[in-house]
Amino acid sequence: MQIRVYNSLEDIDAEAWNAHANPPGQPYNPFVDHGFLLALEKSGSATRKTGWFAQHLVLEDKNETVLAVMPCYLKSHSLGEYVFDHAFADAFERAGGRYYPKLQSSVPFTPVTGPRLMASGREPETQKKRLIAGALSLCQKLSASSLHLTFLEEADWRLLGEAGLLQRTDTQFHWHNEGYGSFDEFLSQLSSGKRKNIRKERQAVRDLGIACEWLTGKDICERHWDSFFNFYMDTGSRKWGSPYLNRRFFSLLSDAMADRILLVMCRRSGRLIAGALNFIGGNTLYGRNWGAIEHHPMLHFEACYYQAIEFAIAQRLDWVEAGAQGPHKLARGYLPRSTYSAHYFADPRLAQAVDRYLLQERQAVSEDQVELAQHSPFRKNGETP
Repeated sequence: MQIRVYNSLEDIDAEAWNAHANPPGQPYNPFVDHGFLLALEKSGSATRKTGWFAQHLVLEDKNETVLAVMPCYLKSHSLGEYVFDHAFADAFERAGGRYYPKLQSSVPFTPVTGPRLMASGREPETQKKRLIAGALSLCQKLSASSLHLTFLEEADWRLLGEAGLLQRTDTQFHWHNEGYGSFDEFLSQLSSGKRKNIRKERQAVRDLGIACEWLTGKDICERHWDSFFNFYMDTGSRKWGSPYLNRRFFSLLSDAMADRILLVMCRRSGRLIAGALNFIGGNTLYGRNWGAIEHHPMLHFEACYYQAIEFAIAQRLDWVEAGAQGPHKLARGYLPRSTYSAHYFADPRLAQAVDRYLLQERQAVSEDQVELAQHSPFRKNGETP
């Protein structure tokens, strides 16, 4: 067997990649699809110039049959990752070290759990271990300070821990579909106060004359992307200063996987004023980007959270993942779930310091989740509907 390193998804056969990224019988994850990752590269959003130099790992047998794949990038900064290591970088560089470049296995700009060690053959665990060894070898070859695999599936997180990588946890807020037949049925499971608040928030948007529509597949046109990009740039520029995605990305994305896209567009007085981009997975709706050119109270909650829940119920999806951050999601039915990442540091001094920190951080995350669970918006047993 051998591992090849590719500087672009264009050089990797899409069918071979997707056979491991989204094998039959497993819930589809749109973000590791060849088309999604290639759109990031071809658009210029995730390239060497923007600090995301592709180093994708492909495990092959002697006949060059692809056995496993791993998305990977050599990075010159820590932007667009959502698992923050700025403190590690600052401490190491103050001590005279060089933190960048580093290796990053993730989906650029996408804080969504999914496969990173992707193998679907007869010996997947063995092949995953070969990918790990290959990534560590590449880290040494490139003189990278570290290797980071973020938003991992829990089983792979444990496998990486057994391989000696440091383990990190965090929290996101996801909505779970308990087989609801309607949004009102979901609301009926909430405490009275939370139920009334959500109804008030939704009514406030309707009182402004704002209507939301769902677009997917061939119903999404370039004019919709023009509008959505304006929303994205307006909101992204105010929040982050420099949005990561460019206009071409959305067109390439639509060409590659329009049937996996849900675009929620909000209209007021005949004019599109806001939108939310979602991706349709095998059992999950993933909320990704949002923006608006008119700013109204509660519109963000309606477009990003409540419309997503309604769509998931209508399509019988099990989960809605609404992105990073957000304890405010708790009151709206999104409950805490753990996220996982694994980290290797070439310098043993940095590794020891980070290991001590992560031990304390994991304990704090666990305690915080227990506390958050006590503030669930759902009715307790015996509580009056």
